[in-house]
Amino acid sequence: MSANNQNNQTLSPIPNTQPQLNFWQIFNMCFGFLGIQFGFALQNANVSRIFQTLGADIEAIPILWIAAPLTGLIVQPIIGYLSDNTWNVLGRRRPYFLIGAVLTTLSLFVMPHSPTLWIAAGMLWIMDASINIAMEPFRAFVGDNLPQNQRTQGYAMQSFFIGIGAVIASALPYILTNYFDVTNTAPAGEIADSVRYAFYFGGAVLFLSVGWTVISTKEYSPQELAHFHQQESAQQHLQPANTRTVNQYRYGAFVWMAIGAIFTAAIIVNDLDKQLYILSLGIFSFGPLQLICSIKLANKQQQPRSSLGLVFNVIDDLFHMPKAMRQLAVVQFFAWFALFAMWIYTTAAVTAHHYGTTDVVSQAYNDGADWVGMLFASYNGFAAIAAIIIPFLAKAVGIKLTHTINMFLGGIGLISFYFIQDPTQLWIPMIGVGFAWASILSVPYAMLSGVLPPQKMGVYMGIFNFFIVIPQLLAASILGLLLKLFFDGQPIYAVVLGGIFMMVSGIAVLFVDQNKHTQ
Repeated sequence: MSANNQNNQTLSPIPNTQPQLNFWQIFNMCFGFLGIQFGFALQNANVSRIFQTLGADIEAIPILWIAAPLTGLIVQPIIGYLSDNTWNVLGRRRPYFLIGAVLTTLSLFVMPHSPTLWIAAGMLWIMDASINIAMEPFRAFVGDNLPQNQRTQGYAMQSFFIGIGAVIASALPYILTNYFDVTNTAPAGEIADSVRYAFYFGGAVLFLSVGWTVISTKEYSPQELAHFHQQESAQQHLQPANTRTVNQYRYGAFVWMAIGAIFTAAIIVNDLDKQLYILSLGIFSFGPLQLICSIKLANKQQQPRSSLGLVFNVIDDLFHMPKAMRQLAVVQFFAWFALFAMWIYTTAAVTAHHYGTTDVVSQAYNDGADWVGMLFASYNGFAAIAAIIIPFLAKAVGIKLTHTINMFLGGIGLISFYFIQDPTQLWIPMIGVGFAWASILSVPYAMLSGVLPPQKMGVYMGIFNFFIVIPQLLAASILGLLLKLFFDGQPIYAVVLGGIFMMVSGIAVLFVDQNKHTQ
């Protein structure tokens, strides 16, 4: 951009209110989610299958999946913080879309060539980190570009593309096998060609769709956003920054480390399930983070908050979340525990409970696994339809009751897996799961964006991911143990438990303080 053009842009008057975007502008800014969800759905529908194919026991699957939530826990707040403080030729959020798309595409090409179980687990870690780099700024992107009265529509549009992308991605192995004669079986320790080709296609779709959003959308500068949200920020009654003292951070650090150490020692002494180390070490690790904050604050109390560093800013913002965000954290906890249980156990549940086999090289197992891909495709298809309905339902009955209704539909759907004997009928409960999925991906974010300070939209969206990740870490820690101790290792009960937790999430949303401007 020339100096003259820069001056003209600077001198151009900024509108007093944030412009409303038309349908195609919202379409373009959300289109990249089609590709992101394509990669995410391929991961969800096929990684457990890959793990079992490479020799994983059913009890070990949750611990192998630990990479996915853990990378989100680390990556999303960092990317959110960095994108809040980025402004270059590509904009604020779009540089991260592009970097994440390139890395995820490469990961999708490599993942189905994993020769061993542990290489596959490592590739899951890399792939999920890459997806999170691309995904996290998209949530803040909607909050940046849309006025409050259009954000439900924006997040619903994201849900629509999530549904469409996931339908095709989840069904790809089945389609390749049944319509293009690509084999869905392979010798022991090898990944079927139908899965390999699906991952190749997914990588291409992800890169092209994210690239379309990057080139077809604009971003408001930090100055424009500050102007648009000046009145909105003044109306928010948020806790002031830096109200947590050095001593509070030190005390919190020692408490968390002590609890984590005691829990870890109990696991060792009593020879408890090793998956519990995920939980105990997670508790312990929050202690050193607070200790870092106490040191930073003690050394730089007289300096501007921005000089205290990324770790301090993220952790301090965590302690000073708006009240509604803390309430929504409970909603997210139960919803994402349910989703994690569904994602990692549906293949094992359907192949064992409905197809009567646990032999991963058998035709029955692979037919069942392919059918799970179709079921995942169906719930995502119903989610795309639900995404169209949700904004209208929210206007009719309110956004909170809309979420409650959808979560109960999903919960009843998952519980019914136990009672339906014919696997060809399992698409019916997926209608409810689809409505729940679309609601999870839109309603909490629409409610949240209305209570966040605009200049911290990215970091708070990243912090909000903690309450998606923590329940997944907990599920990875205890689900395998619960199934082993109480349900004779039968994975169908993990799906039922997920249904119960979905309904609890639907009840919890009724207690969230709703911003009056949220539509």
